[in-house]
Amino acid sequence: MTREESARHIKSLLVHLLRQRREYINNALVQRRNEINRRIRHRKFLLQRMKRMRMMASRAHTRPWSITESTDWWERVVMKEFQPRDWLEKFRMSKDTFFALCGKLQPRLTRMNTNFRQALPLEKRVAVALWRLATNVEYRTISALFGVGCSTVGQCVREVCHAVVLLLKPVYLQQPSEQELDEAVRLFSMRWGFPHCVGVLDSLHIPIMTPPSKATHCCNRNGWHSVVLQGVVNGLGQFWDVCAGFPGSTEDVSILQSSTLWTMASEGRLSPQPPRNVLGQPMGYLLLGDSAYPLQSWLLKCYPESGQLTPRQRRFNYHLRHARSVVEVAFQRLRARWQCLHRRNDCRLDLVPTMVLACCILHNMCEVHGDAFVEEWADDVSQAECVQPCDALPAYMDDPNAERVRSLLCDYFCQQQQQEGGGHIPEHLPYRSVASFLHVAETTAAAELLTLL
Repeated sequence: MTREESARHIKSLLVHLLRQRREYINNALVQRRNEINRRIRHRKFLLQRMKRMRMMASRAHTRPWSITESTDWWERVVMKEFQPRDWLEKFRMSKDTFFALCGKLQPRLTRMNTNFRQALPLEKRVAVALWRLATNVEYRTISALFGVGCSTVGQCVREVCHAVVLLLKPVYLQQPSEQELDEAVRLFSMRWGFPHCVGVLDSLHIPIMTPPSKATHCCNRNGWHSVVLQGVVNGLGQFWDVCAGFPGSTEDVSILQSSTLWTMASEGRLSPQPPRNVLGQPMGYLLLGDSAYPLQSWLLKCYPESGQLTPRQRRFNYHLRHARSVVEVAFQRLRARWQCLHRRNDCRLDLVPTMVLACCILHNMCEVHGDAFVEEWADDVSQAECVQPCDALPAYMDDPNAERVRSLLCDYFCQQQQQEGGGHIPEHLPYRSVASFLHVAETTAAAELLTLL
């Protein structure tokens, strides 16, 4: 190797070493800069955390969880000075029923205190939720009233509704057993004069705010947004089957055919074994519906109104309308007691079905415990801005074999008329007389339902 080649080799080696050195220095600078930035961010985080802890500590000494004025209102005014009328007006139930409800919900809603804040008392959380269900006022109004945050109000409503459904549904809203169905038939026949009937089926559209997505699915045929509640009530106006949450555009027949009620009744689990007899003919137990439902051997509806109806058909329509009025009164009392089902509900759409089901359970609980119903509550419901949609199902969807059952009941009511010596058939049953009848029988009805449960 010549001297020149040796010099070039040493020169290239020195250049390579200088480049490695420069890269090492640059990497070291970058790592140092990143470490300095990380330490700065960590120091800021610690300073902010210490600041929040000092604020929480100062609040713990001045006002645990809520402002002093609202705490005083809840502890002194509500818990000590509220009269029975005040409990009914504000919470839609008596004081005894309120504390019984709190006791039943305690396993699900109990919270522990922490070092930074005291947990909201169970009774206060239930009261916040009931206030929302009863009045449907905004969260910020309830927040100012009870001295809690708006997010806390929403959390209370959600947790209480879920707890009611989870813990109280098996007690106050369950499918009746065969013995309970027999008792329901006896009760319905005694109170409403319709044989073999275990309940009345109907649907209720509950107004909601326009949802951010799938708004067209929630728009019913009357042009306002809603979710649908399908309910079955017994002779006392108590719900024993509820299906809630379908969008307002869903037809009543589609909801029925998608529910467990349709499956249970179609499989014959709604009827006793062996079937009971009417005029010497075997007949299963019946549900009563309106024109929105298909005629089935277990689901009856009125004959279509026309000038060609026979006297026996008109008498059947009269008795069925008379018996169906119990579900109209039940829906009226449900919406009047829990006005979140009457006024436009602005809750999240995923909470609405649970809220509806919880209201039905609380309605049954209030009726079972004999809590009074204030007739003034129904004034707002009778002046509803949103008129309920009315569906009419075409006749070809009816079961032809079911006409035998309807005709047999026509003969039953005609025979009953002859035994009673005839009588005039009114075209429509006065609604006020039904409400008065239920109001007079309220105490007896609650006692009889307690025996059924």
